Amino acid sequence: MSEIIIGIDLGTTNSEVAIVENGRSTIIADSEGRKILPSFVGIGENGEILVGEAARNQYMLYPERTVKSIKRSMGEDVRVDLAGHLYSPQEISAVILKRLKSIAEEYLGQPVQKAVITVPAYFSDAQRQATREAGEIAGLEVVRIINEPTAAALAYEARQGAHKRIMVYDLGGGTFDVSIVSMEDDVVEVLASHGNNRLGGDDFDARIVQHLVDYIRETHGVDVSEQRQTMARINRIAEAAKRALSDQPYASIQEEYMAEKDGAPVHLSLELSREDYQDMIAEYVDETFDAIHKALSSANLTTSDIDEILLVGGSTRTPVISERLFEEFRLEPQRNVDPDLCVALGAAIQAASIGGNRVSSVLVDITPYTFGTSAIGPLGDNEFYPHAYVPIIRKNTPLPVRKSEAFYTMVDGQKDVRCTIYQGEDFDALNNIKIGEFMITGLRDVPAGNVITVSLDLDINGILHVSATEKETGLEKSITINNVIGHFQEEALEQARSRVSALFGASVEQLASGEAAQANGVAGEDTEKTKTLILRARLLMEKASEEDKEDIIDLLEQINDAASKNDPVALGTAMNTLTDILFYLEN
Repeated sequence: MSEIIIGIDLGTTNSEVAIVENGRSTIIADSEGRKILPSFVGIGENGEILVGEAARNQYMLYPERTVKSIKRSMGEDVRVDLAGHLYSPQEISAVILKRLKSIAEEYLGQPVQKAVITVPAYFSDAQRQATREAGEIAGLEVVRIINEPTAAALAYEARQGAHKRIMVYDLGGGTFDVSIVSMEDDVVEVLASHGNNRLGGDDFDARIVQHLVDYIRETHGVDVSEQRQTMARINRIAEAAKRALSDQPYASIQEEYMAEKDGAPVHLSLELSREDYQDMIAEYVDETFDAIHKALSSANLTTSDIDEILLVGGSTRTPVISERLFEEFRLEPQRNVDPDLCVALGAAIQAASIGGNRVSSVLVDITPYTFGTSAIGPLGDNEFYPHAYVPIIRKNTPLPVRKSEAFYTMVDGQKDVRCTIYQGEDFDALNNIKIGEFMITGLRDVPAGNVITVSLDLDINGILHVSATEKETGLEKSITINNVIGHFQEEALEQARSRVSALFGASVEQLASGEAAQANGVAGEDTEKTKTLILRARLLMEKASEEDKEDIIDLLEQINDAASKNDPVALGTAMNTLTDILFYLEN
């Protein structure tokens, strides 16, 4: 019996969930019939969690209570402010995934535990790991991470059944990828990829936003750039104008009461032409075409070798993109698979394959990056550089892959070797991205030239495993490159699950156990006391006044923050204050 595994496109602007039923990949709609979930997360005025359209609608009025485009921060060691509380990108993404999970469960009428999640082809190891963690926080086992262009190609092939080379041009809200894909004998093989993780429709919006801000300043003498609500409205106006210009040569922008000057309202009234808009974004479009030629070169192909072009992502609706692609390739880009939905459809096909269903396509994906280490290498005539980059797994290698390289100790009696792993293409390792390192110690006391073998194992999810071995003795040190920036340890994952569950209104028992777990890091023997205090607080909140309820919520957050920072003084102060409030309420 096949296993239920859903496919998820976790997008910068929008997200979708899909499943294969009766041999056909289908986007799952929510209870109101909507197939697309805007990737917005917010906290409403009454403290309720808002996900999707409701959060998107709130953004104009309360931008400080809403988060958007969190995908751009995945893999970074940052926190985002949501209604005065700080959350990691993984936690915000988990809220979106949790909502998608519930949409699937409502549709299927049973729990869903596993998912295939897509990521941009050019996502780094850190970003892929953060995506996996977001899934775990949301209560999903992420059985596979696949590249978005590859997923789109799967959905395309399932409908075409053709044997050809296609170029997947994937321009979403926050990322851009181009992949060259070969389709033959039910095998979808990625030949090469290139892209930019920080280029997308959000940048197109930003150019219109700047144009509108400049217009208000020049026309009315008012700078609205620091007014959060006004800027949220302008962002929404810019996005609407961008969409209008996909179908019309001009967009009329008419908005009242954008600001005030000398007690009088400032209105926004202007017309934006498609020609002017395309001039604004020309450098971004040029950058995507540079990436196209790099990908073609990596695949040893030219524009004449491409049989079809597949457009993926809502931002590809910008007319200049299709026009430029036709000029370069003399091919009309294909739109017979919805660019907003094809990635989720492809993810569902891959999920069905993993779950035991028969599907027509076999996926062969690649790594978009080169991975290697550093060593002393030649710089010129009789010159050597101590940080020469030694590629071990080269970009565009099919996954999974394992490669090894031999290195040698430099001095007699050398007992230790530092193994540093980089991601990138530059000859100088220091110009590439350092993603992990470890020491191999206790080497034999022998002359220089002791052989150390470094092996890199890149799995089908794009997660890297590294080992270094002394050849003669078998002494080995190994790591999985999961300790990249932004990585969660298991304890932190549990805390994140509790925080996300709390946003969705988890039970008293879940909240107490999660918050007490956070406190455990500094509370030591007082863990049970902390847990009991939290339980009392949650129970008494039901009969507390709105003012007291707000005080309790603030103090619980202070307890969480103090625990996460290992600050016993702040933790004790918050607990004492909370104890006083609870005593007052109980008496």
